Amino acid sequence: MSVEAKVRSFIDLRAFAADAAVNDTGDYATARTALPLADGPCSVDLVALDGGSGSVAGLPGDEFVIVLEGSLRIGDTTLDAGRSAVIPTGVAFDWAAAPATRVLAMRYAIETPAAEAVVPIDEAAELTPSNPPLAELLVGPTPSCRNHTDYLSSDGVFICGTWDSTPYHRIAMRYRHHELMHLLDGSVTFTDETGASRTFSTGDVFLLEHAAHCAWDSQVHVKKVYAIWRPVVD
Repeated sequence: MSVEAKVRSFIDLRAFAADAAVNDTGDYATARTALPLADGPCSVDLVALDGGSGSVAGLPGDEFVIVLEGSLRIGDTTLDAGRSAVIPTGVAFDWAAAPATRVLAMRYAIETPAAEAVVPIDEAAELTPSNPPLAELLVGPTPSCRNHTDYLSSDGVFICGTWDSTPYHRIAMRYRHHELMHLLDGSVTFTDETGASRTFSTGDVFLLEHAAHCAWDSQVHVKKVYAIWRPVVD
């Protein structure tokens, strides 16, 4: 089945990283294996580095990175396993990786940066109230949701930060965006339009694809790091 024809759904990114054929060129910008996604300005890559260091003159897009294994220094920011940051488009940086480092990189192709240096995701940032899911989609009580934005692209399309919520059940909706999630706490079960279901728990890293129809069911408090690409016109 082609990438364009396949059913959009949830993707376990740790499983993708474990199964992907490694393309280790020894360079951060090119040691990449692409996740098969529909064509567009947003991509997700596995970056596999077995140690090494180097310099990058600038990437052709804002890039959210999360370290799955090992350790990666980007400029003055060191990311150990489970930590994440955003590299703004065009920003030059030096890098150094520990042996057997595996990184997931979600890139949004854009020319104008929204910051002049690497932006770490602050998992301990104070969260402020945010909008809950639409009432007509909820089964049961309205949850209390909170959010903190660490990075917003210059056009407002790419947003990265942290979010949490009390438990809730939402019926299937069409995702108008790609959303990479790293669960910091709790668990959530997604069910797609084919009936396929998967529960993700603390530490899991996964992607909800643009155009997926999925239901959400969380029975406990959930906190996540997120990176969202939401097209302006959909």
